[in-house]
Amino acid sequence: MGMLDINIMKGFIRFCDDGWQQGWHERNGGNLTYRLKKEEVAEMKPFFDETPRPWVSMGVTGENLAGEYFIATGSGKYFRNVSLDPADCLCVVEINDKGDSYRIVWGLVNGGRPTSEFPSHFMNHSVRVAATNGATRVIYHAHPANVIAMTYVLPLTDREFSRALWKSATECPVVFPGGVGVVPWMVPGGADIALATCEKMKKFEAAVWAQHGLFVSGPDFDITFGLMHTIEKSAQIWVLQKSTGLPELQTITDDALRAIAKEFGVTIREEFLD
Repeated sequence: MGMLDINIMKGFIRFCDDGWQQGWHERNGGNLTYRLKKEEVAEMKPFFDETPRPWVSMGVTGENLAGEYFIATGSGKYFRNVSLDPADCLCVVEINDKGDSYRIVWGLVNGGRPTSEFPSHFMNHSVRVAATNGATRVIYHAHPANVIAMTYVLPLTDREFSRALWKSATECPVVFPGGVGVVPWMVPGGADIALATCEKMKKFEAAVWAQHGLFVSGPDFDITFGLMHTIEKSAQIWVLQKSTGLPELQTITDDALRAIAKEFGVTIREEFLD
C-alpha cells in the first residue's frame, strides 16, 4: 500500500479528473483543496517526506486552522494530468502552530508549490469552518463557461444571480437555498479577491467570480462537486433559454420557490424573494 492507495487521495484524484472531463479546467485553470481529518493524516504519515520542506509564509492567518493538513493541487499544474501523475501535480501541506505558514510534507516531486490561490483557499477554509462549525472540508475553484457567460449580462448582485439560477432549474433552491454570492472582477491570486470572497463566504457556500469562474465549498467531495455541477447546469439552462430570443412565457414563481423549500425542509433566503 502507498499514498495513492489511500481512499481520500483516490477521491481527490477522481474529483480532479471529473472536473477536467466536464471541461472546466482549460490549461492550468482551477484549483482544489481538502482539509484532512485526523485519521486521514495518521494514515498518510508513513508516506510523508523524511525531511519536511521549508516553512513558507502565506501572508494571511487562520488561527482556527493551526496544525491542520491539506491536500492541494499544485501551482501551474494541469487537472488533466492529475490522474496520470498525482505525485507531480498534488501535494500535502502542514500548517504551522500560528496558522500563518505551510510546509510541503508530500508530493510535487518535481518541484513547485501549492496552487497560487492557496492563501485565498486557506482564508476561505477558515471562514467556512467558522460558519459551519467545522463541517466544511473542501474548497473548489473552476471555470464553468455558462456561469462566466452570465456575468456579462446580469447585474453583479447576489440577489439577481441567485434568483436567475433558482428559477432555471427546480432542484436549485433545494441544493443551494442560501443562494450564491457574487464578486466583481478582480486580479486573480491577490489579496483583494481573497478578502472579497471571504466576505461572501461568510454567508454563502458558493461565490461567482465575474468573468472568471465559480468558487464553492462543502463538507465532502460529492456535495462540493455536486454544488458546482448544479450551479453550472442551471446557468447552462439560463443561457440556452436566453439564446432562443423568445419571450419568457412561464417561470418558477417566488411562491413556487417557497413551496419547494417547504416541501424539502430547507430554508430559502427570503430576502431574495418578492
